[in-house]
Amino acid sequence: MSLLVLKLQVCLARHSLVTRQVSALLQRVTSSSPSPLCRLAPADERQYRSMPTHGIGRWRHLVAKEVVRKKKDKIQMKPIRGPTDTEYGSLNVTVSGFDMTVVEHYSQYIHVLCNRLGIRVLESYALPTKTTEVMLLQDQGTKMHVDALLKTHARVLMIGSMNATLCPTFMDVVLQNQPEGVELLVKEHTEQDFLERFKARPELEGLKSQVRHDRLPQS
Repeated sequence: MSLLVLKLQVCLARHSLVTRQVSALLQRVTSSSPSPLCRLAPADERQYRSMPTHGIGRWRHLVAKEVVRKKKDKIQMKPIRGPTDTEYGSLNVTVSGFDMTVVEHYSQYIHVLCNRLGIRVLESYALPTKTTEVMLLQDQGTKMHVDALLKTHARVLMIGSMNATLCPTFMDVVLQNQPEGVELLVKEHTEQDFLERFKARPELEGLKSQVRHDRLPQS
């Protein structure tokens, strides 16, 4: 009987020793790497420290920026340069014709030629298109009807100055390459040429004159 009791005591001692070792091992594992599934994180502590939260709540980058449109400045007249003993002053090279494509290409050719010859081009612009009505008289009667509409396109190259010795060469090359149906005009630049580039608005001018007349003191 005493032998049986002794064996039971030994078994209980071994069991208690194993349970202590297992509990100590579990305590070490849980203390060294705690799992987020096994414990709840406090409300003021981030659960995943490797994931930054910068930018949370920002929304202004999602809204399209408003484009501020700047008002276009009015085109001002450039100073007119007068001629000297060795140079011409400000010149206008006007190219006009009924075919807009031919007129545009010829003006581009003159512009490239000026760049190669070292002639300074101040401006290159288009004049308002002019429409011409071709009237046809009937065989019997005095009434006339519109037979066709001709649109005249014009391009202007404003040259700052040109050497007098270079002008004959420039004109020879330009005239030799002038296409059919295109008119070429070279003249001095004036203030009237600057005003012709703007389209006339008679209705607006009439309203302006009426406002000025109303503002005048009545006697």
